[in-house]
Amino acid sequence: MPEEDKSIEEGKIFAFIGYWGLLFLVPILAKKDNKFALFHGKQGMVLCIAFIADFIIMAIFGWIPVLAIIISGIVCWLIFLVLGVFGIIGMIQALTGKYWKMPILGDIAEKIKI
Repeated sequence: MPEEDKSIEEGKIFAFIGYWGLLFLVPILAKKDNKFALFHGKQGMVLCIAFIADFIIMAIFGWIPVLAIIISGIVCWLIFLVLGVFGIIGMIQALTGKYWKMPILGDIAEKIKI
């Protein structure tokens, strides 16, 4: 079995767990030498930060009457939905042993040095 295939097989479950909120720390800390697990773990980290930022924005603008409907009520929920879809796709790709770079967030994750 080629080295890359072995790395993917060993990192699949860690890569999968990396998309579960703060559990992105598991692949980053436990499998930092595994390229596959680290790739998905970093994406999971950026995804988690994006979820937190979305909730903060939703909470802030939720108190302003007109903006509550437009930003908190529509935009933030759409972002939340898109982020959820990214997480599900990421988990599926991790379990199937594929590198999948999330749109926009994947570029940010690639710049993170661990």
